[in-house]
Amino acid sequence: MRETKLTRTVLGLAVAAGLTLGASGALAADAPADRVLQPDKYTSDRGRTLGQKYQGALRDLNAKIYHCMPWVDVKPEGIGFYKPKHLEGDARYLSVNVTVDQQPAPEFTRLPLQDRVSAMFSRYVPHLLRSMASGDLLKDPSLEGFTVIVSWLKAEPTSGQAPVLETAAVFLPKALATDYLRGRVGIGQLAEGSYVLAWDGETRLGTVKPKAWADDFVLTYKVAGYTPDPRVTCP
Repeated sequence: MRETKLTRTVLGLAVAAGLTLGASGALAADAPADRVLQPDKYTSDRGRTLGQKYQGALRDLNAKIYHCMPWVDVKPEGIGFYKPKHLEGDARYLSVNVTVDQQPAPEFTRLPLQDRVSAMFSRYVPHLLRSMASGDLLKDPSLEGFTVIVSWLKAEPTSGQAPVLETAAVFLPKALATDYLRGRVGIGQLAEGSYVLAWDGETRLGTVKPKAWADDFVLTYKVAGYTPDPRVTCP
């Protein structure tokens, strides 16, 4: 992941202790352009219109994640106005699909699935949501919500085995997201009102009801030896 941008070793994730990263150098580079779904890839007029209207904002979002969260990788075409499969009609949610570059700490992997999802929800969903939800998007009637999809390494693969990722997909209706961003509800209510699906590799595990708490890791952690592009404003 991103060898051309940053070489680093991720030492693990624990719910209380957080990630510990080490970096040996960082190269200035632009965010990969293939992370944003292009307008001609949408399958409906509604999606295409949103994609065209906010293409610049999506590119800015891609750059912000790339430069400000160097241990997080947006998947190709991971940013776009996708339709959640569990909803009827052509409901369009702004989606960000990321993989967290980490090695699983034993104390984390031993936790129940709900607790692992809760930890990743608390760490990443509120901060990515704030980056995604501009005022114009919140006012746009064509947008009905936000999706944050976070994947992480389940366990260290044994010799010859492919790595398996766990994934939590969090779907947030726009009214709930707006209430959270404007301080009308807290993070616990954000988690309670969200629809969350979990996967173990390619196996769908079904819905999960996470708990959530304040986690300022994304806002406070600095990768040693790495300076974000000065053109990008990080929190």
